Amino acid sequence: MTFDPQQSGPGVGDVHRVSAGEIELCIRDLGPRDGPTVVLLHGTTASLGVWDGVVARLGGSIRTIAVDQRGHGRSDKPATGYGAAEYCGDVLALLQRHARGPVVAAGHSLGARNAVVLGAAHPHAVAGVVAVDYTPFVEPGVLDDLDTRVRGGDRTFTSPAEIEAYLRERYPLLPADAVGRRRQYGYAAAGAGLRPLADPGAMVRTVAGLRQAFTAETRNIPVPVTLIRGEHSRIVSPRAFAATRELRPDFRAVQLPGLDHYVPEEDPRSVADEIVRMLDRTG
Repeated sequence: MTFDPQQSGPGVGDVHRVSAGEIELCIRDLGPRDGPTVVLLHGTTASLGVWDGVVARLGGSIRTIAVDQRGHGRSDKPATGYGAAEYCGDVLALLQRHARGPVVAAGHSLGARNAVVLGAAHPHAVAGVVAVDYTPFVEPGVLDDLDTRVRGGDRTFTSPAEIEAYLRERYPLLPADAVGRRRQYGYAAAGAGLRPLADPGAMVRTVAGLRQAFTAETRNIPVPVTLIRGEHSRIVSPRAFAATRELRPDFRAVQLPGLDHYVPEEDPRSVADEIVRMLDRTG
């Protein structure tokens, strides 16, 4: 299978809300309904916009369903339910209602955890998983730091320029277009300023949920999995990556040089390549 690197990128105007069990999720659903399907799951505090570069490179022959997960972006933000079971229940309900046949689930960070857990519990719905920069062996101190950063992002900004300056400092390897998309997809007017769309309470509960082990799901998942790590990731240490490879030596493992945690935005071509490889492998 090939993809078209010249495909123009999607935008905020392409998103819409759909029913997914007990809540509504905001999604962007592009490509032919009778073609291979990839569901795209973002990381903590992010939105479906982080996948724009990947979607553009996959081209028009592949159906992509990029999701604002619960608590994030323009999706519903219930007061509770931010463990793996609730996140995966939403995606399963979405797929049962809006997709045909098993899909490839590609996830980054939080989304990688969710994709693995979903594939382990529901292999009839998931043909393969591409898990970007998250594993069961992330150290507790990493999640302590993530909790601090999540809480620090709960603030009001005075202008788009201030948001982008904050994002450039927080994500130093992101290209300028990715910084712009983070601002465009992830913030909205609130009173006299601009606020993150990700719900602050939901983000704190999400990080707490990431502390729940999913080693058993990783050990037992019956569908093929590709692991991707950025060489300089502050989330997945070399030790955590090696431990996952030891647990499942059959997983394809890819480490990308010069990148940190935010691989789909820093190198969308490589992520698209790995998704295409998984689609080819799963038929």
